[in-house]
Amino acid sequence: MQKNSNLIHFAIRYGFLLLLAGLVLYFSIFAPGFAGPRSAVFVFQSVAITGILALGVTCTLVVDGFDLSIGSVATSALMMSAYFMVILEQPAWVAVLACLAMGAFVGLVNGLLIVKMRVPDLLATLGMMFLLIGLQRIPTEGRSISTGMALPGGGNAEGTFSAAFLWLGRHRFDFFLEKLIPVPVIIFVLLGVLIWIFLHLTRHGRLMYAIGSNERASELAGANVQGYKIAAYMISGVTASIGGILLAARLGRGDVASGNNLLLDSVAAALIGFAVLGAAKPNAFGTAVGAIFVGILLQGLTMMNAPYYTQDFVKGAVLVVALVFTFALSGRKRGSGH
Repeated sequence: MQKNSNLIHFAIRYGFLLLLAGLVLYFSIFAPGFAGPRSAVFVFQSVAITGILALGVTCTLVVDGFDLSIGSVATSALMMSAYFMVILEQPAWVAVLACLAMGAFVGLVNGLLIVKMRVPDLLATLGMMFLLIGLQRIPTEGRSISTGMALPGGGNAEGTFSAAFLWLGRHRFDFFLEKLIPVPVIIFVLLGVLIWIFLHLTRHGRLMYAIGSNERASELAGANVQGYKIAAYMISGVTASIGGILLAARLGRGDVASGNNLLLDSVAAALIGFAVLGAAKPNAFGTAVGAIFVGILLQGLTMMNAPYYTQDFVKGAVLVVALVFTFALSGRKRGSGH
């Protein structure tokens, strides 16, 4: 009995990391070129934006909420930054500040709908998602934004993306005498560290976990439950807008279809994070590992020439397995009395 319990505990704590190591080994053997620094950089670059969004989702999960609007917030930030610079001909800092303010405002509205109007979080953020999807396409009548495009009212857009803005998405720092590390990866790592410190090492983060665990008890203990829940959605909105800004800087245009997979990939990363080291709760470190896992999986499948239509199936299967490790096995462990 003790041996079975130890095996279950080992599977819960290290099973996902072993799966990740096995995945890297498998692709290194069967996908030519996977085991190399350039492939690793591409993986990190591909997951940086979804990882940033996933960190915001993690903050809402901590307070027992959920944010379905992150993908549309990111795409709205992408379109807004392009609109400000290309059509309104504003400098990059104005576009960036406007996008961050938009993300914070959307998060504030989501939070107020949920805590003041008592709208369920899934319904409130789903409604916001559809609202933003429609709103971001109205100014250009559903078209992408690029320099020289024909404007709905006549004439052409004469503004351009500034070099400073494009630097955010395209510049790479030197690593072993090669320009390998993109700026979005640095921002992803910094945000991950900041959110981890906030959630695990500060009083405010511990209160957010307490609210997610038992909202009523936290309220009776004097915690500002509504304020913290609203703050969680505002953090989610700001991180989503940061992701959208970086995506716009990488693409150099406002592409209305570029954020289609952001929601699913970021939610998958945040939920997979529950399984990392047997945490069984939302956490920034697990989310970052989950984002990297999704990136490795997609990069490996792409390099093995797997059909694109199988990738969502594989991601879903991995997510199910990760959640089984997290909840089914941990529940069995608790039930055994160990």
